[in-house]
Amino acid sequence: MTSDNTLDNAPYKNPTLPIEDRLADLMSRMTLEEKLAQLTGVWGYDLIEDRKFSEKKAITHISNGVGHISMLAGATDLTIKEYAETVIALQRYLVEHTRLGIPAVIHEECCAGFMARGAACFPQIIGLACTWMPELARSMAVSSRALMWMAGVQQALAPVLDVVRDPRWGRVEETFGEDPYLTACMGMAYIEGIQGCDSEGPEPTLMATGKHFVGYGVPEGGMNWAPSHIPERELREVFLYPFEAAVKNAGLKSIMPAYHELDGEPCHSARWLLNDILRKEWGFEGTIVSDYFGVEMLTEYHRIGKDKTDAARFALDAGVDVELPAAACYGPDLLRAVRDNRIDERLIDVSLSRVLRAKFEYGLFDRRFDLVSEAERFAQGEAHKEIAIDLASLSMVLLQNRDGALPLSADTKKIAVIGPNADNLRAHLGDYHYLPHVEITLGMMEGVNPGDLLPDGETVLEAIRKRAGDDTQITYAQGCNVNDDSTDGFDEAVRIAKESDVAILVMGGKSGLTMDCTCGEMRDRDDITLPGVQEQLVLAICDTGTPVVLVLLNGRPYALTSIAERVKAILETWLPGEQGGPAIAATLFGDNNPSGKLTMSFPRSVGQIPVYYNHKPSGARSQMYGEYVNQPTEPLFPFGHGLSYTKFEYGKPTLSASEIAPTGELNIEIAIKNTGDCTGSETVQLYINDIVASVTRPVKELKGFARVDLGPAKEKKVTFTLYAAQLAFYDRAMRYVVEPGEFEIMIGSSSEDIRRKAKFKVTGDTTEISKDRIVFGRATISE
Repeated sequence: MTSDNTLDNAPYKNPTLPIEDRLADLMSRMTLEEKLAQLTGVWGYDLIEDRKFSEKKAITHISNGVGHISMLAGATDLTIKEYAETVIALQRYLVEHTRLGIPAVIHEECCAGFMARGAACFPQIIGLACTWMPELARSMAVSSRALMWMAGVQQALAPVLDVVRDPRWGRVEETFGEDPYLTACMGMAYIEGIQGCDSEGPEPTLMATGKHFVGYGVPEGGMNWAPSHIPERELREVFLYPFEAAVKNAGLKSIMPAYHELDGEPCHSARWLLNDILRKEWGFEGTIVSDYFGVEMLTEYHRIGKDKTDAARFALDAGVDVELPAAACYGPDLLRAVRDNRIDERLIDVSLSRVLRAKFEYGLFDRRFDLVSEAERFAQGEAHKEIAIDLASLSMVLLQNRDGALPLSADTKKIAVIGPNADNLRAHLGDYHYLPHVEITLGMMEGVNPGDLLPDGETVLEAIRKRAGDDTQITYAQGCNVNDDSTDGFDEAVRIAKESDVAILVMGGKSGLTMDCTCGEMRDRDDITLPGVQEQLVLAICDTGTPVVLVLLNGRPYALTSIAERVKAILETWLPGEQGGPAIAATLFGDNNPSGKLTMSFPRSVGQIPVYYNHKPSGARSQMYGEYVNQPTEPLFPFGHGLSYTKFEYGKPTLSASEIAPTGELNIEIAIKNTGDCTGSETVQLYINDIVASVTRPVKELKGFARVDLGPAKEKKVTFTLYAAQLAFYDRAMRYVVEPGEFEIMIGSSSEDIRRKAKFKVTGDTTEISKDRIVFGRATISE
C-alpha cells in the first residue's frame, strides 16, 4: 500500500490550518481499522530485520498505521546511529506507504536518561532525589530530551511520581522517595526539562509521562501489582499530590495508570480516577497510555471481565487512550465488538481525538525526520559525562562516620577493597538503565555479548586505584557473590583485611529484571538485609579489628542495624550510573564532600515497615503508648539524614510575623554557618506541624528546603517563604481548607535532627482554598 496521492491537499496536511480543523478533517476520513491502529502500539523489534527497518515486517504489523512504536531502543541492541536510521525509515514508511500517512509516536524509557545503547547512563532516580536539587533533575531531563529528540523520540515514559513507603517493593529505586512535597518538586523540574519548559536545549519538546497513577508505592506485602489500601483523604493529600502538581503546575502531557487496584477497581479501569479526578477535576487534556499489558491484565490478572472485549470496554470507558506495548485488547476483538454494536464507536473517537491531537501539537505531521542524523555525534559528546559525574557526586549520602573514618587519611597506605560490587560496573546500574533492562531480551539477539552493552566507566576498585596512586597498596578480594550462600571467598577477604589499614567493603544488590536480581521491577523481597551472605562477610571483616568503611550500591533501603554497630562509616551511593566509580572514589578520599540527604527512611528491621517520617500522632511512635518491646520505633536512618565532612550551626530563626491570615504568607529567616575546616553543603529543611486540627495531621510535613554552599567559617542566611495555602488539608467534609490555629515550625538537618523551632498562628475563619495550581514555598539565600 502507498499513501493516497489524492489526499496531498487534504486540510489535515495543511500546517497553516488550526489543529482542530486538521483533526476533524483527518478523523472524518478514517476507517475503523485505521482508527483502532492509532490506539495501539507495536514492539520496535517486530519491525527490525538484520538490524534495519523491514518493510516486509511493516506490511504485516503497521499497514493501517500505528499509534506508538514501543521501546525500539530499550528492547534491542541497536546503536544510536542504527536507531536513528531505523526511525527515519520507519516514519518514512508510515508517511509514504500507508493510506493516510500518519506518523507514529515513538516512546522510550528515560527514568535515568535515554534508555538506549550508547546513551548517557545517569544515576537512578532514588539517587538523584537525594541531591534535593530540582535544578539537577531538570538538567538531566534536558540532556536526555536533546538526545531523544535528535534520535526521533516523541514521548518519554517518565518520571515516576509514586510516593513509596515500602522498601520491600522492588521499584523503590525508580522513585523520588517517601515525601509528596519533595517528589512533586523534583518531578515538576524533570517534566519541565523533558517537555522543554526552559530556555535550554532544542526548541521542539517531548511528552513526559507521569506514572504510575496512583498509589503504586504502598502495595500489600510490598508485592508488585498487589492492592493498595489508601483512604480518600490520604490518597489526595499524599499520593495524588505529586501528580496533581505535575498536571496543574508543570503541564504534564501524558499519564500512565498503575497495574494495581484501589478498593476493588484496577487503576486501568477506574473511571472515577482517570476521568472524574484527572480530566474533569484537574483539567488534564493529554493522553492516557496503558502500562505495558495493563489493559489485558484487567481480565487475565484482576478478573473483572470475561474476555479481551470486556477489558477494552473497561479501559476505554475509564479513559485509557492507547494500549501498550501492542494490541491485545484494542485489536481484532475490539474491531468485532464495534462492528457488532457491542461497543459504541464514539468511545473510540474520544480516545482517537486525543491521540491525533497530540501528534498534531508535537509537529509529527510536519517534521523532517532526516534531522536525526546528528544523534550519534551528540550522544558521544562530553557534556553528558559531566552531568553524570556531577549527579553521582551530589547524590552520595554519608549515613555514618564514626571517629572521622572518612575521608581517608593521607597516612592510609594499605587499603583492602572487598565485596561483590567492588569490581563490577554492572552493579552501578538500575533496572531502568539500558543493560539491566535489555538483559531479559538478550536471548533473542544472536551473538550479543552483555559486556559490550555496558556504558563507559570505571568500577569502584578501578577508580580507587587511580585516585590512590602508586604510593598506596590496594588489594582486592571479591569475598562472595551478591546473592548466593557460598562463603568460600571469606578467608581471602579476611586475610587482606588483616594486612590493611582500612577495609572498604563494596556491597549491595543487583538491579534488573532477570531472576538473579535482588531489586527492580518484579524483584520484591520479604527481607531487606543485605542479600546472600554479605552481612556475614561484613561482620567477619569487622572481627579482624581493621576499620571498616561500608559502601552500598543498591536500589532500596536496607536494614543495617547489626552492621551499623560494627562498621566505622557507611556511604550510600545507590545506583550511580556510568560515573559512579570516580564519584565514590572522590568521596572516600575527600575530593568530594558528601552532601546527599535521604529521601526514604531506613528501617531497623523488616517488621518495622512501613516507617516514614510524616506519620500521624497515633502512628506507633510514642514512648508512652506505642513502643516495640524489642527495638525503638524510630528508623535507623531517618528521612532527610545525611552527614558531611564538616559541621553546620543553625542560628535562631526570625519570623516576619507572629500571625497570618488564611490567605497570607510568612517569611522565616535563619542563619547557617559552616563551623568546620572544609567547604561543604547543607540542605536546610523546613517542616511544619498543625498542632490542633479538625482531623488528625502528620507530626511534621516538609514544606521547604534549600541547599547552602559554605566555605570554612562562612555564614549565609536562608529565607523561607511559607504560604498559608501550604497549610491546607481536606477537612471532615472533604473541603480543601486552611483552618485557624497554632502551627509549629521545625528547621533542621533531617526530619529527626531538628535544630530550631518557632510558632505562629493563622487567624480568622476557616477558608476554602482554590486548587487551580498547587502552592509551593520559596527559599532564597543571601550573604
